[in-house]
Amino acid sequence: MSFNRLTWGVKASFRSYVEAAGGSITLSDGATRAEDGSFVFSALPGGNLSIAPDGTATGAMQFQGAVTFDAHGGMLKATLAELELEAEADRLVLTVLEAPMNKGRCAIAQLGPSKLDSDGAITLAAEITLDGMYQIADNYPPGTELDPLQLD
Repeated sequence: MSFNRLTWGVKASFRSYVEAAGGSITLSDGATRAEDGSFVFSALPGGNLSIAPDGTATGAMQFQGAVTFDAHGGMLKATLAELELEAEADRLVLTVLEAPMNKGRCAIAQLGPSKLDSDGAITLAAEITLDGMYQIADNYPPGTELDPLQLD
């Protein structure tokens, strides 16, 4: 199955908090926002990600776009850029370009069981990793449930 886009809201309560605190959520490099507030990232060519009906995954796929959360006069600033799904030994992870120096990649979410939707999309449960905690404003301990991620 070939995927054209990744839709992910990160965490609805985090989005609400940033906006309620007078902050901003900025999209760049081709990312867009869906009606429900989640973010849409287009797949880059060349990915070979495959997810079997039993949820096992192989390969990787990169997505274009970035989302930046900014609040409290810059005291809270988190940018998630160059998202990539990577199948590792026994798990599927979501990685981003590591902030603030953007010198490497880090796994911000571990993806859990998948569900094939009636329209052919795949929905994956997501939970934050230790690196994800540091990338997303140090608010959520590892294992905290994030918004589900959808591939279609």
